[in-house]
Amino acid sequence: MQGLHVAVTGASAGIGAAIVREYAAAGARLTLVARRRDLLDPLAASLPTASHVAVADLSDLGSATAWIPAAEAALGPIDVLVNNAGAQIIGQSAATDLAAAESMLTLDLIVPMRLCVAVLPAMLARGSGTIINVASLAALAPTPGMFYYSAAKGGLGAASEALRGEVHRRGVHVLTVYPGPVATDMETAGRARYEPGGAVDHIPVGDPAKLARLIRRAAERRKARVIYPRLYHLTRWFPGITSWFLATFTPPIKP
Repeated sequence: MQGLHVAVTGASAGIGAAIVREYAAAGARLTLVARRRDLLDPLAASLPTASHVAVADLSDLGSATAWIPAAEAALGPIDVLVNNAGAQIIGQSAATDLAAAESMLTLDLIVPMRLCVAVLPAMLARGSGTIINVASLAALAPTPGMFYYSAAKGGLGAASEALRGEVHRRGVHVLTVYPGPVATDMETAGRARYEPGGAVDHIPVGDPAKLARLIRRAAERRKARVIYPRLYHLTRWFPGITSWFLATFTPPIKP
């Protein structure tokens, strides 16, 4: 871990910031990618290892990979790419703003795929490297009210699993992460979109720091995937029961 260059998108808060701190504590050099310099600079300054701040709006597909050359000039080739940046829309599908929904699809699906393709040739040439794609439990358990989000994260999960099968014999490791609810601002805002009661009030909620630790360890051990909190492993093994449960007990979405 010492000296690895780890690039984390969506690094300014929530799961992304927790991943940054976890890898920095293990001795990695960090590139922090996000839109808000006012959040990135203090985080970078708090790290015990070398860091590079890349202010980028990844939703601009035309420049989504433009930060990579400067990051590699500063800290060397990217050894670990963490595709964490994302947005979430929860709402009544027929009333969702199409432009916002398609922008979210770009950020949550197309951009991480493009970043994978951007770093992959050099990793394959070296015969080493790790790509970590943070999907969502919504990829395994599509949830009412998450019409576009489930599509984006389901696509990313499938793409990530496919890429793992393609490159694992060539020295490159791909880890797919399926977080359930984790205590972040995004989770709080998402929960607030549902009426009180039902499954939403009783589901387990995880800790970002614990998830970050699980991700780092799984990557080091070349595991295929992380599903967290652990209870949600059931969604992968019992998809039919999961779909019935969500359709039956997910409360109504607020207008």
